[in-house]
Amino acid sequence: MSVVSLATMTAKDPRKATFTLNRLHKSLRADVGRAIGDFNMIQEGDLVMVCLSGGKDSYTLLDLLLSLQKHAPIDFRIKAVNLDQKQPGFPEHVLPAYLESIGVDYHILEQDTYSVVVDKTEPGKTYCGLCSRLRRGSLYSYAERIGATKIALGHHRNDLLETLFLNMFFGGKLKAMPPKLLSDDGRHVVIRPLAYCKESDIAKYARLKGFPIIPCNLCGSQENMQRKEIKAMLNDWERLHPGRLDVMFKSLLNVVPSHLGDTSLFDFQALEQRRAVRQAPPQFERIDVTELT
Repeated sequence: MSVVSLATMTAKDPRKATFTLNRLHKSLRADVGRAIGDFNMIQEGDLVMVCLSGGKDSYTLLDLLLSLQKHAPIDFRIKAVNLDQKQPGFPEHVLPAYLESIGVDYHILEQDTYSVVVDKTEPGKTYCGLCSRLRRGSLYSYAERIGATKIALGHHRNDLLETLFLNMFFGGKLKAMPPKLLSDDGRHVVIRPLAYCKESDIAKYARLKGFPIIPCNLCGSQENMQRKEIKAMLNDWERLHPGRLDVMFKSLLNVVPSHLGDTSLFDFQALEQRRAVRQAPPQFERIDVTELT
């Protein structure tokens, strides 16, 4: 559903818009709740630091976690954190105004990573890699400072699938984004509660909710051609074969190491010993029936 059709629907029939919003909220919240349960993402007493970029995904993530928090059988806290990277023209007032309007605990972390990225990135290269590393370092440091036990990111199902194919096509690895991750230094647990959520549902939900979206001018000024190519490929597959992405995503949750080729995940060298054990005839003890009389 396009932005225009959503806006038209809202203007002409507010009740239908409300129904659609409530249905999406229920569906998305169920997906988030299932992901949290499947991967044990949030436990009693957790302080969950929700990383808020100003995009549709992180707004939706915060909204759904706040909703779940009200009805969860466990007690956990939420702190919304935005990293102000000092990009020229960034509307600094938007996020504080929104977060104060909903009454959530928040913090704006100010780090001039923009200047570093622009200075260090070679001409013709994309900013994404360095920007991501600097942003991650800043957020990890702040999470440790406040004692956050979980760091929640807004990556959704499509992000996971796109990353899988990016790594296959351009990195030579069978690797995606995990719904739950321990950082390399072992000090932070990163969770992706939107892992089961479709991007199209998130986009509709964000538009109906009217989140004050802030575009990323730094990344948006460049095209990540590889990710754009993968996204277009997946969208074409879904358009031509509806439901294909659902099946593909299930494959991430049903991995059979013995039918791949990674020797660190499956002991192929021991197959002969296993065959010998299985083919060995059963051993029976001979009993003389005359001894039973």
